[in-house]
Amino acid sequence: MTALFERHLTTLQGAMDAAAKRDYWSAYPEIPSGKIYGETARDDGLAAYEARLGKQFEIAGHPAQSSVGVEVSPYGPSLGIGYPSASVELLVSASQAAATQWAAAPAKARIGICLEALSRLNARSFEMANAVMHTTGQGFAMAFQAGGPHAQDRGLEAVAYAYAEMTRTPAQAIWTKAQGKGEPIVLDKHWRVVPRGISLVIGCNTFPTWNSYPGLFASLATGNTVIVKPHPAAILPLAITVEIVRQVLAEEGFDANALLLAADTMGFEITKDLVQHPATAIVDYTGSNSFGSWVRANAGKADVYTEEAGVNSIVIGATDNFAGLCSNIAFSLSLYSGQMCTAPQNIFVPRSGISTDDGHKSFDAVAAGIAGAIDSLLSDPARAAGICGAIANPASLARVNEARSLGRIVRDSAPIEGLDDARTATPLILSVDAAAEAAYCEERFGPVVFIVAVDDVTEGVNRAAELAERRGAITAALYETEEASILAAADRFAKAGVNLSVNLTGGIYVNQSAAFSDFHVTGANPAGNASLTDTAFVANRFRIAMWRRPAAA
Repeated sequence: MTALFERHLTTLQGAMDAAAKRDYWSAYPEIPSGKIYGETARDDGLAAYEARLGKQFEIAGHPAQSSVGVEVSPYGPSLGIGYPSASVELLVSASQAAATQWAAAPAKARIGICLEALSRLNARSFEMANAVMHTTGQGFAMAFQAGGPHAQDRGLEAVAYAYAEMTRTPAQAIWTKAQGKGEPIVLDKHWRVVPRGISLVIGCNTFPTWNSYPGLFASLATGNTVIVKPHPAAILPLAITVEIVRQVLAEEGFDANALLLAADTMGFEITKDLVQHPATAIVDYTGSNSFGSWVRANAGKADVYTEEAGVNSIVIGATDNFAGLCSNIAFSLSLYSGQMCTAPQNIFVPRSGISTDDGHKSFDAVAAGIAGAIDSLLSDPARAAGICGAIANPASLARVNEARSLGRIVRDSAPIEGLDDARTATPLILSVDAAAEAAYCEERFGPVVFIVAVDDVTEGVNRAAELAERRGAITAALYETEEASILAAADRFAKAGVNLSVNLTGGIYVNQSAAFSDFHVTGANPAGNASLTDTAFVANRFRIAMWRRPAAA
């Protein structure tokens, strides 16, 4: 039962080494190149995606009582795919029926199945890219990376942590206690991993695989059966995932119902019933604060791991590379039209301006520099389409229109040329004073940006950190040339539980998070109560039980 473990052992060891060193490492190439994935991989992936459209998505042996599916691509067309749908009770009973066999499997067998599934998912990255693109609105290149290799790396990271934690305690030991002049007491002790039960993974609309894979694979690896509840607008990426993992489970002689898809439709969601079901032992949730609060309040005895919303900030004090600052921020604000949980919303700039390598820049000049960099970045419609993609949810587009009255418009939002059938919007930039807290102190998800006038960099840092403490934040960025100010900001943001990036002017951006090195979310502010991926995210998904007896003479 451990053949798959041995096959992928090098990958597992590489992941564990990388997590220990925190240096760059990836098991799955992020470049969508035919030289890496095969010369026909791009065409094959598109053909596989198109073959799904307008048909029933069949998952062998999956419980089904009806069919659901109303996905519409943010780029325009309806997907027309139907997915197997079953009642909560049917899904739970099927999951429970698979649980005993899955829990009893050797840890290496479960780890091997997870590693094989990730390998197969990687081989299908081009198909997944199309699925992610047309359910989330991400541009193709981003959909390939975030929906494919980067998500797979995050899943592998969770598997590596799970293996490390499960093997921290030996399976067996001889325990000897001396008794003075008498014979010592010798016991034969055995320890086993005991999973918690059914794990519910609640997917989100914008990053269905990237945000779901850590919880999905951490729970499977530690012996829990898993029910995946995708967002009704982004079922396909997780349906493909479930299909592939179930194939590996069946091939290895396990009940494929160890992993199930809980597809539903808008207005008839089954999420709350799954969360509140007494058999649900673990909940992984990504989404809004309001529903996250409901999950935490109503999950009963289940352990809950959340990534929720926040208000991310940039503070600008000074820079020795003003052009690089502007271009880096421009890309961060434009990428996927600001629909990333790590995307900046507020940029705090001193009213008196900042010192730069190009002389003093006034507040208005800093704002104009960032706006101009966005204009330059998005001047080519094809490039703009690839960077910004489409708007996943119509509510985000409405939010842009509503935000125009909240401040002085520095740069107006506009549709992207050439994507006439898609929902698109380039970044809207508004200038406000720090006193206008009602405008910028709540998350306005999407391409809405506030440049906020403050007295100095210290006020900017404090306002950003206090906002993180009240409303949550996943990322923060600082541009500063004084080391003392940098270290003080690092202390303040650490206290607020926010990961900080300093003086990024090149090809790394504040809204990017690297597996095996960056902990995504700290769990230390309202943006989430867990981190992807640390020991705490994995270790509580199982318990260690012991049995012992006198050792044989």
